[in-house]
Amino acid sequence: MLPVPLTIYLLWSYQDYRDRLLNSISQRLNLDLDEDSIFYKLGSSGLITFSDYIFLLTVLSTSRRHFEIAFRMFDLNGDGDVDCEEFEKVAALIRQQSSIGSRHRDHANTGNTFKGINSALTTYFFGPQLNQKLTIEKFLDFQHQLQKEILSLEFQRKQPDENGRITEADFAELLLAYAGYPAKKKARMLKRVKKTFRDHGVGITKDDYLKFFHFLNNINDVDTALTFYHIAGASIDQPTLRHVARTVAHVDLSPHVINVVFTIFDENMDGQLSNREFVAVMKNRLLRGLEKPKDTGFVKLMYSLIKCARDTKPAILDF
Repeated sequence: MLPVPLTIYLLWSYQDYRDRLLNSISQRLNLDLDEDSIFYKLGSSGLITFSDYIFLLTVLSTSRRHFEIAFRMFDLNGDGDVDCEEFEKVAALIRQQSSIGSRHRDHANTGNTFKGINSALTTYFFGPQLNQKLTIEKFLDFQHQLQKEILSLEFQRKQPDENGRITEADFAELLLAYAGYPAKKKARMLKRVKKTFRDHGVGITKDDYLKFFHFLNNINDVDTALTFYHIAGASIDQPTLRHVARTVAHVDLSPHVINVVFTIFDENMDGQLSNREFVAVMKNRLLRGLEKPKDTGFVKLMYSLIKCARDTKPAILDF
């Protein structure tokens, strides 16, 4: 029998130890994953590295259009596929769209420095030997499954009733999760929602919840549309917000969901929405604590033009 090189022996020992450790942790955490779960498909008993965690958070908060652009940038031969090396460039580019993702782009703080073991994500996309190709369609399907599963888990944590609905107050808590409001202001907003729907609340279905977050995935385009309404002097009322959702995000939000949103953010109950505060909170909610991404400054430019137009008085020309 040929002697086994020490490096291979150590690698085998590490892999065996790692598998045993993952199985032990999974059993202790009671991770009873369904076989249809995206985390079950990733392997490793549903456990992921911190680096993968940061990237998955970024995937949740990045629009499909941005991923399509990133894939095309690094698809050098134009065949619609990217290999593992090209995907690392796409992942690095997307990760840098938020300050936390950018901070961990070199994996310096993740502990994921052992290059001999592939992460769950790269193995899932490119196979154990990292020699497979990834199409944009497969990745976007992965993003859709991930978003749907995470949102479904969030919804289930609020313990829906026998009709599969959560309360309006539960929905408000989910929307304000990353708002950054002082505790008193957040409590006041939740109290207003509870009081408004105490006697005639019909609840929020999971389908309503998923549709609203589809709307949030297009929040930057929604921001632009609402800014144009503001420039034109039009008020942001409930029919306007529903119209924007249809035309910009291509989703039909129910009148009840729109009503709950206005109850949350309409402080003076005048039937109009403060679009700046609403958009800022919704962007934070979409980013899930990753902080605000870098933007082009377009919306800030629009507000600067509005302010300039209001402050500038007609000049008297002297000849």
